[in-house]
Amino acid sequence: MESSGDEHASSSTSATKKHVGSCHCGAVRFEVDIDVGKGASRCNCRKPDAFALVAGKESVGEYVWGASVSSRFFCKHCGTYCYGSGHLAQLGGDFVSVNFNCLDDIDLTQIKIIYWDGRNNNWAAGPRDEPWPLSAPASR
Repeated sequence: MESSGDEHASSSTSATKKHVGSCHCGAVRFEVDIDVGKGASRCNCRKPDAFALVAGKESVGEYVWGASVSSRFFCKHCGTYCYGSGHLAQLGGDFVSVNFNCLDDIDLTQIKIIYWDGRNNNWAAGPRDEPWPLSAPASR
């Protein structure tokens, strides 16, 4: 489960609140300004200015995937995936996504989940309240 709010919504919206998160062992800590009331989604991300790595830069490992569109950042000590970042024009450019499981004050049972069809690069379809059907990935 990743970041919440409108795609690339400004961190200055009134329902936005600062949340603190960390990896399992606490070596990597970050802050993010989000409106959790809008739900969490699999592919919905925030602008980079809503995110700050506050501790553990030296403990962060990076995994680049896809066509180098996105990087996932994890703790080198405990292996927890904490956040990701990248650039995708369909989402408005630069983005940061956070793993809601890493946020200290979030009750995941109270979060609405919003689904995007990133598996099929179907960004134009927009979000929906239920998972997209699984289909075989396109041949490369």
